[in-house]
Amino acid sequence: MLSAAISFILTAGGVAVAGLRAYKRRFLSATRWFAVALLPAGLYLTGLFPLASTIGRAFTDWAAKLVFDPRVWVGVVLLGVSAVLLVTTRWVGRRGGAVEGAPERRAAAGPAPERPAVAPAPKAPKKQAGGKREDGLGDFADIEEILRKRGI
Repeated sequence: MLSAAISFILTAGGVAVAGLRAYKRRFLSATRWFAVALLPAGLYLTGLFPLASTIGRAFTDWAAKLVFDPRVWVGVVLLGVSAVLLVTTRWVGRRGGAVEGAPERRAAAGPAPERPAVAPAPKAPKKQAGGKREDGLGDFADIEEILRKRGI
């Protein structure tokens, strides 16, 4: 009885945190929290929660319950859904398909400022072997190159 209360309180707490994450529009994180929240209930229903089983229970008793008890099957389904959600969120996170908080960042920044079209900078004359350029600028050639690249 106590183990059931503990496992379902943990599940309810995890679902509440998942709801808060979804409210903040962090859906990938909310899905992960929900998947982890299903674990205590699934473990309890399958009889694998540490407080739910007695020390002397044999494997054959658990296997018989697995076959005949619908609650155990519900627990197995919960564990399976949790595993699928965790694998899916890991896959989506690695592909970069969901960026956490991206809509808020775009909305806060406002529309993208329009940039004026910049013509490519003219190519600088080739340097001679002595380090001096053809136009006679000498030591200021590097500074002029930098200014041309910046469009100044």
